[in-house]
Amino acid sequence: MNLSVIIPVYNEANNVQETIRRVQATKLAKEIIVVDDGSQDGTREILKKLDGKRKVRVILHERNQGKGAAVVSGMKAAKGDVLLIQDADLEYHPRDYPALLQPIEEGLADVVYGSRFLGAPHRVAMFWHQVANQMLTLMTNVLYDSILTDMETGYKVFRRKVIEGITIRSKRFSFEPEFTAKVLKRKYRIFEVPISFNPRDYSEGKKIKLKDAFEAVWALLKYRFFD
Repeated sequence: MNLSVIIPVYNEANNVQETIRRVQATKLAKEIIVVDDGSQDGTREILKKLDGKRKVRVILHERNQGKGAAVVSGMKAAKGDVLLIQDADLEYHPRDYPALLQPIEEGLADVVYGSRFLGAPHRVAMFWHQVANQMLTLMTNVLYDSILTDMETGYKVFRRKVIEGITIRSKRFSFEPEFTAKVLKRKYRIFEVPISFNPRDYSEGKKIKLKDAFEAVWALLKYRFFD
């Protein structure tokens, strides 16, 4: 199995090197595609020095477009037959890669979601953020007749065939509901596995905002009836 890890990055100068180091330490990725989405804090300069070293490929967006746009650029560039999305903020740890990949390796799944709500160790923080995540997941389950526990998870792993023929239009964080909606409508086999989670708060640089929750609601409704 050839694994491509896609890392969307925006203003993560303090974290991006450690994120890449952790991915490399797993020795599971055949390539690591880092997409810088117009960073202005020195991230780009760090990435330019890493480009071409230890399986790292860097793509630079000239201006900030959003996480969804960065992920799409990474997916287009990826050469692996399995793709994994890895955030660069150290909230998700690559130590969970073996569990995430196992259902695909065993032929049980086309898509695997790493769930923050299935009992794995996690930092205790941000109650209302968790409530928003669970409400969006409930809405997903009602609209698409599923039993997901964490639609908004940043850990999504999938076979290349899953994205063939799918056009992702979301530029920002609404990538998550759009991707989920289109995967569920196409009846791909989705597994969830528990993952550890170390959330940061807004004082530590968390970027998702309240308006992104409203955009997620709209995306779930829109893609339920239109594609």
